[in-house]
Amino acid sequence: MARNKLEDHPTVVQARRAPTAARPAGPLDAEWLRQVCLDAGADDVGFVEIDRPDIADQREDLDAALPGVRTLISIVTRMNRQNIRTPARSVANLEFHHTGDHTNEVGRHVVGALEAVGVRAINPAMGFPMEMDKFPRKAWVVSHKPVAVAAGLGKMGIHRNVIHPKFGNFVLLGTILVDAEVSEYTRPIEYNPCLECKLCVTACPTGAIASDGHFNFSACYTHNYREFMGGFGDWAEQVAESRDAHDYRARVSDSESASMWQSLSFGANYKAAYCMSVCPAGEDVIGPWLDDRKAHLTQVVRPLMDKEETVYVVEGSDAERHVADRFPNKRTKHVTMSLRANSVDGLVEGLPLIFQREQAKDMSATYHFTFTGDESRQITVTIRDRALDVADGHHGEPDLRVTADTRTWLRFLAKPSLLAWALVRRQIRLQGSPRLLRDFGRCFPS
Repeated sequence: MARNKLEDHPTVVQARRAPTAARPAGPLDAEWLRQVCLDAGADDVGFVEIDRPDIADQREDLDAALPGVRTLISIVTRMNRQNIRTPARSVANLEFHHTGDHTNEVGRHVVGALEAVGVRAINPAMGFPMEMDKFPRKAWVVSHKPVAVAAGLGKMGIHRNVIHPKFGNFVLLGTILVDAEVSEYTRPIEYNPCLECKLCVTACPTGAIASDGHFNFSACYTHNYREFMGGFGDWAEQVAESRDAHDYRARVSDSESASMWQSLSFGANYKAAYCMSVCPAGEDVIGPWLDDRKAHLTQVVRPLMDKEETVYVVEGSDAERHVADRFPNKRTKHVTMSLRANSVDGLVEGLPLIFQREQAKDMSATYHFTFTGDESRQITVTIRDRALDVADGHHGEPDLRVTADTRTWLRFLAKPSLLAWALVRRQIRLQGSPRLLRDFGRCFPS
């Protein structure tokens, strides 16, 4: 369009006449911005500068989401505790959904207020939607928990939930990215509200939380997120693999089918979150527990432990053994590992997440992996004393050397029965005892 025609366009003419939004010349006033957030419905607010070392690992992703981002606003919204604590998970999930929607609305309102004064900002989702084209690797735009901790809105408890000093862990978190500085930033609190009472350890149906602080991510993910992401994919594969309706019903119960429909229709439902339910930490929460711990155990913890329900586990996993040992009234159902890697980089990142340390209690071995083909990478994996170490490159003397075509190895992980085929064709080559590969696989059941 010629310049003279552009200048004559009605929109351009009106824009030339209209006053420009007066963007603040300096940093945004922290008190003003805090009040904007509280008026929008936040229950607490904190501010983190983009250069804070606590969030350095997110810097690249944040810059990509909002080029020029200078500040992160962390917001907390409270949930109603009894709704989360009830064994009726439909009530708990409704509370999650309502508070999640409210958190997103708070962020949207704040972004609108900032845009009105000429400041660029975005509010990534509290939970979903995410950037699913990146799944199963990092699909979220911002990791809300580290931002909240950096902003002074709480500390992480041993159950991996942020515990707000006043509201406890009955909160949801949101983050707003802003392209302006703020006059004053908040700092982490000096103590951890976590009481280390270990009630979360007691109540967790999958044993994901250990008393020594270890967290079995895959155990939690496989059960609690059964109707999200990878769990949904596993269900879809069962649909695809079923020969007919009768075969499908043999694989999936009527209640499971109805539950999946409910998640698709009304929002994905968590299966547990009992660690959050039983937590007594936080100034507003702790009173009844301090007054009568036995009543808390009877009224809050025990009903969740005694609930008859299906716990979704990977066959051969630590979670399967935990349910059998601790919860005779709960039944297990075998599902496939839904944290499947589709690249070598994803595989390396995922190993600590799916490692089953109780399966490794008698192991002491070092593995050198050399991946070739579509992706090339060398790593050293050491399993010793129920602990896993993964390092780039080859280090030390290995007990087993594995050289594998990348594509073949990823197919083997999804279908272990392919190993013999791959060995015959030398697409996977071993130097050392094949028993060590079997032992390795036991630590990462699929």
